[in-house]
This record gives sequence, structure tokens and C-alpha cells, in this order.
Amino acid sequence: MDMVSEETSTICAHCNRPIPSTNIDLHFVHCSRNLEKCKVCGDMVPRNTIEDHYINTHAPVACSLCSETMERGILDVHKGESCPQRIATCEFCEFPLPAIDMIEHQDVCGNRTELCNHCGKYIRLREIYVHQTMCNGATEGVAGSSRVRRPAPERRARAEGRVGSTFSHKHVLVSIAITGVALILGSLIFQKKPDSNPSQ
Repeated sequence: MDMVSEETSTICAHCNRPIPSTNIDLHFVHCSRNLEKCKVCGDMVPRNTIEDHYINTHAPVACSLCSETMERGILDVHKGESCPQRIATCEFCEFPLPAIDMIEHQDVCGNRTELCNHCGKYIRLREIYVHQTMCNGATEGVAGSSRVRRPAPERRARAEGRVGSTFSHKHVLVSIAITGVALILGSLIFQKKPDSNPSQ
């Protein structure tokens, strides 16, 4: 069967594809008249669109984000996956940043801590998922994985709820101190005004 198929097909000298031997002459005439091999990628392209093929696929263009020059055909992939200036989102706080700055940001952001409501310890955000799977009483499965995928809003809300009571005493003291300073400054300003009016 292999010998029969080899005997009944011929490689077209123009497009290098196997063509049934009975059709090779007709195919070659049509192929050489209508198709042209792209000098860049080697694809066979309709002769009347070879210029458009080059412009749309191979013409050099500059990325509008990082100014790197590349073939137009890979520009979209570059912008979406590898451009250092593409916008990426922090996995810990969901803050959008250029990808080139994300590693440094996540090093700092991932070292922030959150109170574990199971054991009462403060855990780094980058270790929170592993900690939850090992912590006694930790919920596993969907709840644990969802915290990793979308940590910021839920984590922030839970952290504020749990940590809020811990720091409420501090917040009250700070508020009182700020109010006291404002009152003192206000009284000093108002004391100066009556003193300065008579002199005018």
C-alpha cells in the first residue's frame, strides 16, 4: 500500500507538497501562477496578497508599551504575555502594576502578615495557604484555594474584622491625640487673632 501511495503522488516543485500524480501538471500550472513562497516564513501565500501578508505578519513594529521592535504577527502575544511594561495584578493585594515592578512589589506585599483565626498567629501572606492546610481546624478545599486565587477583597475584609478589635484601643488613643493637637493649635491661632487686631 505504501508503494502504491508513493507511486501515485508527486512532490510539486513549486510548493513542495505531495500531489496526486494524475493531477500534478494541472496543479503545477495553477500553483506557480497563483501562489508565492514567503521569503520570511516559507508559507505559500496567494500571489496577489504577498505584500499584505508581509505587512500584517512580518513587518517590524514597535511595542507601544516598551518600544521593543518585533514582527507584527507576534505583537499581541508580546503585549499580553512577555512585555515588561504590561499591566499585571498582585496576587496578594490585586494592585495593578507594570510587570517589571511586580516581583519587587510582591516580595514586600507577600511579607505582610495576616492573623490566622484558627491558631491566633500572624502568618505571611505568601505562606497563608500552606499554613491553612496544616493549621488545626483550618478549612481545606474550595475555601482555601479561593483565598489564593482572589485574596485581596475577602482577605482584607476578614483581616479588618479580626484585627479591628485588636487595634481599636490604639486607634482611639491616636484619634484622641490628633484631636488634642488640633485643639491646641486652634486655640493658639485664635489667641493670636485678638492680640493682633488692636495693634492694627
